[in-house]
Amino acid sequence: MTKTLTTLAAMALSGTAAIADIAAHKQIVIDGMTQGFVHGNLDAVDDYFADPYIQHNPLAASGVDALKGLLSHLPSNPDGAFEPIRIIAEDDLVVTHYVYKNFGPQPLVAFDVFRIDNGKIVEHWDNMSPLAAEPNPSGRTQVDGETIVTDLDKTAENKTLVEDFINRVLIKGEQVELTDYINPEKYLQHNTDVADGLDGLGAFLQYLGENDIAFYYTNLAMVVAEGNFVFAAAEGVFGDQPTAYFDLFRLEDGRIVEHWDVIADMPQGDLPDGYPGKF
Repeated sequence: MTKTLTTLAAMALSGTAAIADIAAHKQIVIDGMTQGFVHGNLDAVDDYFADPYIQHNPLAASGVDALKGLLSHLPSNPDGAFEPIRIIAEDDLVVTHYVYKNFGPQPLVAFDVFRIDNGKIVEHWDNMSPLAAEPNPSGRTQVDGETIVTDLDKTAENKTLVEDFINRVLIKGEQVELTDYINPEKYLQHNTDVADGLDGLGAFLQYLGENDIAFYYTNLAMVVAEGNFVFAAAEGVFGDQPTAYFDLFRLEDGRIVEHWDVIADMPQGDLPDGYPGKF
C-alpha cells in the first residue's frame, strides 16, 4: 500500500511539473515575440532565443544573429500589433494562433510553432494568410470562437482522434463515417469559404469536385495537443499548388466541434529542411 501511494504521489508531482513547464514555455514565447517583434528590443533576443536557432520560414535565415538582423529592419510597433488569440503547448512545442498588425498592407492571421530547449526558443515554423475583410458564410472570422484550454485529461485521446482523421480521411481518402470524428450537431467552421456543419463542409467539397479543384493532404508533419485543442501541420495540394495546411481543432466528448486553419502556398523548387513536408 505504501509503495502504491508513493508511486501515485510521484505521478501527481510529475504531472504538476509538466503543467508548470508548459505554462513557462508559453510565457517564453509570448514574452520573446512581444519584446522582439513588437518592441524591436534586440537586447532581449538573447534572453529568449538561443543558437542553434533553426528557422523554417523560407524567407528568413537561421541563427540568432540573423533574427536580430531581421528585427532591426522592422518598425517598432505599439502593443496590440502582435495579438495572441490561442496558445497551446505539449512537451517542448508551443503553438500560437496570432493576428499580426503593421507587418504589411493588411493584418495577417498566423499559426507559429516554437520549440523550446533549456528555457529558450531554438526552432520556429509558421504559416500565415491575410485576415479576411468579411466573415465566412456562417458569419465567423478566422480567429473568433473558443479560446480556453480544458479537458487536460483527454489530451492523448483527442490527439489520436485528429491524427486518425487526417491520416484516414484527408491523406488516404478512406470512406468513413464522418460522424465518428465530427459532431454532426455542432461543427463551427472558421475557414473563410466554408459554412458550419457537415452540410457546409459537404457543399464546399462538392464545389471543389464540380470545378475540378484538387484538395488533398499528402503528409502529416506535426501534431501538438493540449486538452480540447489539437493542432496539425501537413503538406498537400490545393488546386495545382503545393500547399501547407495548418489546422487547429477543438473537441468535445471525443469529436471535433470547431475548426480554424491557415492554408498557404508552399514555395516551388527546393524547399528548406523543416518546411512542412520536411519536418
